Amino acid sequence: MKIDNQNLYKKVIELLNQARQSVVQTINNTMAMTYFEIGKMIVEEEQHGKEKSEYGKQVLKELSGRLVTEFGKGFSETNLKQMRQFYINYSIRQTVSDEFKLTWSHYLKLMRIADINERNFYEIEAIKNNWSLRELQRQYDSALYTRLALSKNKEEVISLGQRGQIIEKNKDLIKDPYILEFLGLPDKSFYSENDLEQKLIDKLEHFLLELGNGFTFVARQKRITFDERHFKVDLVFYNRILRCFVLIDLKIGELKHQDIGQMQMYVNYFDREVKLDDENKTIGIILCQDKSESIVRYTLPENNEQIFASKYLTVLPSEKDFIQIIENQ
Repeated sequence: MKIDNQNLYKKVIELLNQARQSVVQTINNTMAMTYFEIGKMIVEEEQHGKEKSEYGKQVLKELSGRLVTEFGKGFSETNLKQMRQFYINYSIRQTVSDEFKLTWSHYLKLMRIADINERNFYEIEAIKNNWSLRELQRQYDSALYTRLALSKNKEEVISLGQRGQIIEKNKDLIKDPYILEFLGLPDKSFYSENDLEQKLIDKLEHFLLELGNGFTFVARQKRITFDERHFKVDLVFYNRILRCFVLIDLKIGELKHQDIGQMQMYVNYFDREVKLDDENKTIGIILCQDKSESIVRYTLPENNEQIFASKYLTVLPSEKDFIQIIENQ
């Protein structure tokens, strides 16, 4: 009799992958902690010097020479300076776990962020979402912290640096603008809404990262029918944190009040016909290339908490352009 070992095989593979991930994590933690301790020793040694600047240079030069001889080029003077700065930046850790959970390369990137709240935010989010270094760089380049901070007061901005992105209400999910540079679409290219939708599906993993925490994909071109009429919602997601459906409609060009009315209809339908009694009300997001704040404000009720309109950009804006985007919010 032939025995099916497929289930056993899957369990063993899963165990080995978990063990490998655990080893990698341990190595990363140990390396970061070791470099932190080296930085601490350098700082403490430099504090004993009478002429701190010159003494410090000499300490680094001599220490680097010996370490490179024994351990290789990873202990150049530049690298030792980075370890020293690592200790200086992280010797007082107010909001992040005392255990270093990212790679040394992650921390080299984080140390280049001057604002401590912003730096803490990216560290927390990188740990929480298991960002690779490339994804951390991408989120920083797309100014995730700034985009989230735009609609928050001073206390809420400080909270971003203490807890990361916390989703407690519908508005916490929304970004404006959404940065979709991963689609590879030129800023002024001619493409249809169907082309944009297909690109988002092709790059779904990237789009989920841009949407934020807790999103799962449900459907595309979801058909809803009533009075023998058919309508299609471009993209349907579910957010596990807020426990609600999130509908996304894609619009090329300028947002019109009819687009908002259409999304209101979709949201009403999902609330009345699709969501369960213990789930929260549906959220609708209209992604458009351009929008008038006045049209949004006067089309939606004053107490609106379900329909949102956000611009999307298909290229990372320059620093000058991004400042203009911020000022126009």
